[in-house]
Amino acid sequence: MPALSKMTCIEDLRAVAKRRVPRMFYDYADSGAWTEGTYRDNENAFGRIKLRQRVAVNLEGRSTRTTMVGQPVAMPVAIAPTGLTGMQHADGEILGARAAKAFGVPFTLSTMSICSLEDIAEHTGRHPFWFQLYVMRDREFMKRLIERAKAANVSALQVTLDLQVLGQRHKDIKNGLTAPPRPTIANLIDLATKPRWCAGMLGTRRRSFGNIVGHANNVSDVSSLAAWTAEQFDPTLDWSDIEWIQREWGGKLVLKGIMDVEDARLAAASGADAIVVSNHGGRQLDGAPASIDVLGAIADAVGRQVEVWIDGGIRSGQDVLKARALGARGALIGRSFLYALGAFGEAGVRRALEIIHKELDITMAFCGRTDIDRVDRSILQPGSFRLHGPAAS
Repeated sequence: MPALSKMTCIEDLRAVAKRRVPRMFYDYADSGAWTEGTYRDNENAFGRIKLRQRVAVNLEGRSTRTTMVGQPVAMPVAIAPTGLTGMQHADGEILGARAAKAFGVPFTLSTMSICSLEDIAEHTGRHPFWFQLYVMRDREFMKRLIERAKAANVSALQVTLDLQVLGQRHKDIKNGLTAPPRPTIANLIDLATKPRWCAGMLGTRRRSFGNIVGHANNVSDVSSLAAWTAEQFDPTLDWSDIEWIQREWGGKLVLKGIMDVEDARLAAASGADAIVVSNHGGRQLDGAPASIDVLGAIADAVGRQVEVWIDGGIRSGQDVLKARALGARGALIGRSFLYALGAFGEAGVRRALEIIHKELDITMAFCGRTDIDRVDRSILQPGSFRLHGPAAS
């Protein structure tokens, strides 16, 4: 197995994660809905955007430091909320949160995490982190989650808007992945080839959904979790639910899953502090455009009213810079984080952040900029990026 020091890009970390993580969990992270066309285009669309190389510019004193919803960050990157993170690596959410804290970027915990809100607070010295909330039918459970988030020192709440119904992911069906996971014979054989992963899981007590089991009504163990999960995502979600969440929460609010200018305007009018241009990593509506292809139109429409962030397809610091140029205040990394975690645990996440930061810093320099807050569309080759597309209708 190659050494961590030999990991020079996110793709290197992905290749190691594929060997080390059981197939059912690796495929859960590395898959999209139906044909996976949107999942692939999220990444490929960044490659179509070209940069302007500039020379004879004083490049001393470069800085990637900025803020996201008022919080200082070492670079405009945050770790995205990802479900089942603790199945990529034992105690995965704790390890990710610690790595993010050490580097100086935000970490977002998913409602569907293995480690709980309380776990993250305990193992990071109550360092502020973000929490992603799904809108569920059980509003009393949601209220308790919000109160637990406040008690855990969560500094921003992300509400996911694009999971009222669940997109079909063929790989999960074929692998027999359920909530909780129930490995098939083939998966048990695969587990036997992953001794490092198995040893880690044997060494932790965190193997279920820590925010749900023991907290939701009538969900006391993994056997009662599947039925509860299947009926909880709320198809009746509308903007009145966002108003209710705002009243219950009272802090920084981020709305995730915006892909249309009209929805962006509604989200900005709701009083949110930030919106995330996101197609759920291509895991929901296959056939939707890439997130980066609608970012410019959305940023132009609402960028003065609300912070605009992006999620989906970011595999490098160059991608972060391109997103920043098109109007994103910050970028969320999901799969890049999961690959790193699955490959090398906490050290892998630190390495991924180092890789992205170095790529961001050097590319910014080649484009003749020394301050991330002075990056704009002038660093992009005209005609290589989209400002008007499906989102501008």
